[in-house]
Amino acid sequence: MILRQTHLAQLADKLTDFPVVALLGPRQVGKTTLARQLSAEWQGTVKHFDLEDPDDQARLVDPAFVLRPLTGLVVLDEIQLRPDLFPLLRVLADREGTPARFLILGSAAPELMRHTSETLAGRVAFHELDGLALDELITDPADLAVLDERWLRGGFPRSLLAGSSKGSKEWREAFIRTYLERDLPQLGINLSAVTMRRFWTMLAHYHGQTWNGSELGRALGVSDKTVARWLDILEGTYMAFRLLPWHANVGKREVKAPKVYVADSGILHTLLGLHGMDALLAHPKCGASWEWLMIREVLRRTGARRDEAYFWGVHTGAELDLLIRQNGRNFGFEFKLTRSPKVTPSMRSAIEVLKLEKLYVVCHGAGEPWPLAEGIIALPALFLASPSWTP
Repeated sequence: MILRQTHLAQLADKLTDFPVVALLGPRQVGKTTLARQLSAEWQGTVKHFDLEDPDDQARLVDPAFVLRPLTGLVVLDEIQLRPDLFPLLRVLADREGTPARFLILGSAAPELMRHTSETLAGRVAFHELDGLALDELITDPADLAVLDERWLRGGFPRSLLAGSSKGSKEWREAFIRTYLERDLPQLGINLSAVTMRRFWTMLAHYHGQTWNGSELGRALGVSDKTVARWLDILEGTYMAFRLLPWHANVGKREVKAPKVYVADSGILHTLLGLHGMDALLAHPKCGASWEWLMIREVLRRTGARRDEAYFWGVHTGAELDLLIRQNGRNFGFEFKLTRSPKVTPSMRSAIEVLKLEKLYVVCHGAGEPWPLAEGIIALPALFLASPSWTP
């Protein structure tokens, strides 16, 4: 078992400050395991309810009678299955002295669990859990095999830690089927699994490109509003990610549509039918797949929120893969699947237009960062796992 210390510490801090903490992320990403690790360290009583378990469902037929007397830490797993609990949680969170703290686990973003943000406003803190990160996996700072396996298999623990490539592949295929055939209907989303699989697969072929709903809609024989709603569903269940464009107001024809990504590299590769490193390296989406893997690592290491992370591009060609704007400072990131990155005119243009303090060129490899030019630094991917790295 991998102990995810950074997430544990952040959850503990939030539970100190808020009566309710929502731990959100895709199914099977490790939320329940993390909650159990936190429970083992909790100073006080702990009660855990799995809202998919028929026995726990029966116990919560009268939730006020069961939950009101509890003290300490109360964990409610798969909370999206019981939206009727949110008004009760608001009442329990407002009690004098806060006799209980509630850790609620969900597989849908607040936008799909509207009751969370509306009913518990001011009482709840959100914490998102994604796939296993490099700093949770790397013990040898030169172990490129771990990096490549994380890239190929994705970040879901059961996929990444499977005993064989075949086992990892089969787990991901089963995950996709279960998500389409069970998880979406449980959220009240009644869409054809076949249609949604077609859209998800097509999105994989658009991975790393700017969103064009009209083009996707024509290909699938539906309207652009329909495919936009499908994208909202995938993003709301942590299966897709939209990276918004930054507008620098420089009087140029800037890209205004978001970039879209499949949220897990292993799921991406399964949707594309890529089941080995040789197949991945030969595929046209190889570079975009690497780009997204590194974007997620940078977002996690910098702690950047969604409203602090952008890409930038102009139709004449200059672009930047990732722009982080935090505390009045601008940092740029380019992602190159090479061990010998070079400075490009586009990088120099980004530094000038976006007023970047530094531009990091994240490349495949290990070792220490090195300067490429003034303000431009080559950053080996494995160094992102180093506790000494800060932008």
